[in-house]
Amino acid sequence: MFETRQAAAETQQEFWVETRRLPQATASTFYRKLDETLDSIGFAAGVREVCRPAYADAARGGRPGIDPAVYFKMLMIGFFENLPSERAIAARCADSLSMRAFLGYGLEEATPDHSSLSVIRGRLGPEIYQAAFELVLAGLRGHGLLKGRNLGIDSSVIEANASLRELVHRNTEEQYWEYVKRLAAEAGIDPGDTRAVRRFDKKREGRKTSNEEWVNPHDPDAKVGMTKRGACGMIYKPEHVTDLDTGAIVAAEVRLGDQGDTEDLAARVLAAGEVLARVCDDPMQEKVLASLTADEGYFSVEEVCCLQGERVRVVIGDPHESKRRKDKQSGTVRRVLSKAKRAVRSKSGKALLRKRGEHLERSFCHVLDHGKQRRATLRGRVNLTKRQLAAAFTHNLSLLMRHLTGYGTVKQCQAGNRMAGWGCFSALWAALSAMQVAANGFGRFLGSICRIVAGFVRFSPAFPEIRPKWAISTGC
Repeated sequence: MFETRQAAAETQQEFWVETRRLPQATASTFYRKLDETLDSIGFAAGVREVCRPAYADAARGGRPGIDPAVYFKMLMIGFFENLPSERAIAARCADSLSMRAFLGYGLEEATPDHSSLSVIRGRLGPEIYQAAFELVLAGLRGHGLLKGRNLGIDSSVIEANASLRELVHRNTEEQYWEYVKRLAAEAGIDPGDTRAVRRFDKKREGRKTSNEEWVNPHDPDAKVGMTKRGACGMIYKPEHVTDLDTGAIVAAEVRLGDQGDTEDLAARVLAAGEVLARVCDDPMQEKVLASLTADEGYFSVEEVCCLQGERVRVVIGDPHESKRRKDKQSGTVRRVLSKAKRAVRSKSGKALLRKRGEHLERSFCHVLDHGKQRRATLRGRVNLTKRQLAAAFTHNLSLLMRHLTGYGTVKQCQAGNRMAGWGCFSALWAALSAMQVAANGFGRFLGSICRIVAGFVRFSPAFPEIRPKWAISTGC
């Protein structure tokens, strides 16, 4: 008879267990390659150096701090494993042997708790995250994956970790829901009927929730706006500046939800140019920031004029071109608009606009949707900017991994391994087909076995629905 697992757990276990008897923590192929990539660009040593001022001297005693390289590796795990919060990241690292090996922790060691991640996040300033971001950019530059000549800029929307129900008036501190119930009572509606009050609030005249009058006390930086789904909610606006030649993210920032795209556009773009100048060792910016491409929402005559004054070619369509009257424009404005119009309609400008739609939308898809950043779990613009920078440099690491190893994500690595298995099976099928031609009897027997195995692999839930060309041509 066999002993069940529950009965075995209830029996007395050994008090001491030798370390060699414990299962070994071994990183998966992807995370092993990722660790090798980080070592090749000197990420761990660089991060420890920039984080040194934020940590106390170990000679003074006290509990030793968590290695900052481990902290940033855990943020990378959150990106690759689609984990939205620090609590989920800590739980995933604690119960996975592969993650433990990637972080350098054994089974007898406790991985960092989510509370430790929160403390480290508050201790490290945005400049340290920016320094880690530039370390990865330097690694991309070393492998020819960062040009920095043609840049594109765009923004998206993320949902804040705040609720509209918690809004309070800035002057009277009256809660929004109490305010609506008071208006409903004045209109003759029972304030205790929640559904009726909601219908009244939705259809009442003069309904306007202004960010100048209402604020969420739990997250004052969150603003009322339209989410990606088209609903009204509390939002932030992440913004990426991307290299249109390679797809690498050059700058990442989370802005307030009520700020316009044209507000301080030139300052943000020139700041990205300074980052490129440091990373590409081009202090005079002779080879970087030659052009900027964006959609029509970023067009502003003042900002375009400022960028053109810095010798930056601006490829942004003018949404009000048909409404502008040339007889009311000064000579400077007329020259700026004419130059921007020629850039948009040129062949090279159209090519840059196509690249903008390709690389910028892809970066937002990877960082916000697949990286689980579309809905925020942190509060405050500074905290969200830190997390956005971590996701951005992990996205750049994914580009570097794809260049060096052929795959940039965990799922892509797994799919590549499956396709390699299909390739071996294809070679075996070709060999058996040749044997069938040589010897019909034995070849048919092995061919039957091959078809059975192919059917099992083809319809097994462990494999995706992949039907390669060789299977179609052979009728498998």
